[in-house]
Amino acid sequence: MKNSINWFEIPVKKFERAKAFYASLFDSEILEMPHPTYKYGILPGDMQNGVTGGIVEGEGFEPSLKGALIYLNGGEDLSVMLSRVEAAGGKILLQKTSIGSNGFMAHFVDTEGNKLALHSSK
Repeated sequence: MKNSINWFEIPVKKFERAKAFYASLFDSEILEMPHPTYKYGILPGDMQNGVTGGIVEGEGFEPSLKGALIYLNGGEDLSVMLSRVEAAGGKILLQKTSIGSNGFMAHFVDTEGNKLALHSSK
């Protein structure tokens, strides 16, 4: 098994607002994926050789501050991505924090009310 995670979905209430937030956070376009019932956007990533996920608006998808915590790739130095969180409408809960030889992490809330995290080696 290459990865313990294959895919993740971040629930959103307002798709366009969430799409703008994540486009700003990643400094990259969020590609919309056709779906018969939901609004769906794919986050940047290597879908052939890595793990990525999407944002999804639809029945049964509820943003939450509780539950599993997803760590997004913060790039080489998560300070860059973290600096975009509040400008894009999110809120930083935990500033960049060292986790020793495992790098750095930070926690934030997106525009939809989801608690997420960032990780980087620097």
